[in-house]
Amino acid sequence: MTIDFPLILVILVFGSGLVWLLDVLLLAPRRRARVAALQAEYPQWAQEGSKDAASYDARVRSSAAEPALVEYSRSFFPVLFVVFVLRSFLVEPFQIPSSSMVPTLEVGDYILVNKFTYGLRLPVIRTKVVDINEPERGDVMVFFPPHMNDTYYIKRVIGLPGDKVSYRDKRLYVNDEPVPTQPLDVVAEEGARFQVARETLDGEHHRVQVDQLRPGRDFTVRVKPGHYFMMGDNRDNSSDSRVWGQVPEKDIVGKAFAIWMHWDSLLSIPSFSRVGAIK
Repeated sequence: MTIDFPLILVILVFGSGLVWLLDVLLLAPRRRARVAALQAEYPQWAQEGSKDAASYDARVRSSAAEPALVEYSRSFFPVLFVVFVLRSFLVEPFQIPSSSMVPTLEVGDYILVNKFTYGLRLPVIRTKVVDINEPERGDVMVFFPPHMNDTYYIKRVIGLPGDKVSYRDKRLYVNDEPVPTQPLDVVAEEGARFQVARETLDGEHHRVQVDQLRPGRDFTVRVKPGHYFMMGDNRDNSSDSRVWGQVPEKDIVGKAFAIWMHWDSLLSIPSFSRVGAIK
């Protein structure tokens, strides 16, 4: 079962804010009036140790105290609101759960996602309210895939609307032009032999890898208007647009721009050796 954290956060923010607002407008004035009446009833209420003070304190606690729900709402609303604004409109943390973006991103990497670079969107309903920039080829983008509309995926933008994307003999072509690729290293693992290479999309470099022991999956596709063709950098071990189709603009979450921590598991020690910009 997937936990819809954005929806939960929205409910908590608006719920606590509403409780606090109702208290300010309706309940707090009544409590203040009750306290004033008790102070008049016990004229020595401020004299410590007096009978009036003890009786006054007891009556305030029983009939004019701030409800626990109001106290918690007033305390947590500012914190929840700041988290809501940061996470919904500015930057959101994200953990890499699979190896589909190796060698660029590893399982256990914690990254930061820019939520406004592709335009401001309302949380939960995802409606864009402010246009800023459009995705570019080579961007590492977080989005909701068309087959799982409640789970974040992260891949690289390969094809823009209108592009012709081809993959032949494990070589990528965009608009019939081969994407420049420079072999870097060969990494052998059990049952696999990875060719690591530097790929250049629109002048920006990034690393990819292909498994030389696995057959290629050749294809040619035209990117639909308002859609993007996404591929993982681990080309032979990635569920991406080759499997579940193109990503509509409405399902974009943001641009991944930095690794801030690497943490393999709860039993391991977090590492900051991979901190840096994502390319």
